[in-house]
Amino acid sequence: QVQLVESGGGLVQPGGSARLSCAASGFTFSRYAMSWYRQAPGKERELVAWISSGGARTNYGASVKDRFTISRDNAKNTLYLQMNSLKPEDTAVYSCNAGYYHSDDSYQASDYWGQGTQVTVFS
Repeated sequence: QVQLVESGGGLVQPGGSARLSCAASGFTFSRYAMSWYRQAPGKERELVAWISSGGARTNYGASVKDRFTISRDNAKNTLYLQMNSLKPEDTAVYSCNAGYYHSDDSYQASDYWGQGTQVTVFS
C-alpha cells in the first residue's frame, strides 16, 4: 500500500524558513521522480518543485525559484522541501506526489498523493 506522509508545516513569520518532509512507503521510492504541490484556498493546485529519481534533476515554479530547495534521501525514502524567505503568498497546503520524469525534462504526476501539511505565513 502506497503511503506518503508529509510533516513540518506550521506557522511561520514572513522571511522565515521551514522544512517539509515526505516519508514514503509501500513502493520503490528510488524509482520514482517526486514533487511538491501546493494549494491555497480558492486557488488551483500549483506544482512547486520536482526532482528526478536519483536527484540529478530538479525544477522549480517561478514563484519559489531561488527560495525553495527540493531534495531527497533515497536511503531514508524521504523527500524534503527547504523553504526560505517565506512570504504570505506561500500560505497553502503542501502535498507530495510520486510521479514520473520524462526525457523531455518534464514531470508527470501519478495518483500517489500525501494528505498534505498546512504552511501558514503570517505577519
